[in-house]
Amino acid sequence: MNKITNIAFDLGGVVMALSHENAVMKFKELGLRDAQNHLDAFCQHGIFGDLESGKISPEEFCEELGRMIGRKLTLDECYDAWHAYVESVPQRNLDALLRLRADGYKVCLLSNTNPFMMQWAWSPEFDGAGHPIDYYFDRLYLSYECRVMKPSPEIFRMMLQGQQATAAETLFIDDSPKNCEVARQLGISTLCPHNNEDWTHRLLTHISESSKLL
Repeated sequence: MNKITNIAFDLGGVVMALSHENAVMKFKELGLRDAQNHLDAFCQHGIFGDLESGKISPEEFCEELGRMIGRKLTLDECYDAWHAYVESVPQRNLDALLRLRADGYKVCLLSNTNPFMMQWAWSPEFDGAGHPIDYYFDRLYLSYECRVMKPSPEIFRMMLQGQQATAAETLFIDDSPKNCEVARQLGISTLCPHNNEDWTHRLLTHISESSKLL
């Protein structure tokens, strides 16, 4: 094990508690009867994937989804449906992020996400205390801005380059086994908690053990 200096976090299921079921139900309420066939807990596909990989804009997504449903949709309706993924943002997770930054670690977000989700995350509503998401991270690597999604190795390489960190000194935390597998193939250490699991103690133990190598 190498000393960890750079830590990358997934958003849904790790930083925030995610409810895939609520999102499916909300999109069904919009009129997408087979929403469960279009929404994935880890990596979206179809127009949902096009949105998260930056291939289409929120306006284009709204228009295409409206065609699938058979009626015009507003951006607010699409925002509300995507926001149904958000169950909560546990304070313990936010406290851990701030502690890591205070201790000198490079802390970044590496997430498959989209402008609707980030509209909420960039707002003061993110933590319920008036702070947007970038209050907790040094930098954010977002799939729709990077134009590539996990588990593509390319987005991991973009993160390493942006963080000016090597794979050996990086720890990646994601609830997707497939994403973690690709990260490990690149030489990145990983933690793969279950969706919404409390990972804070495992993380602190991992970085404490890496620090002992000095």
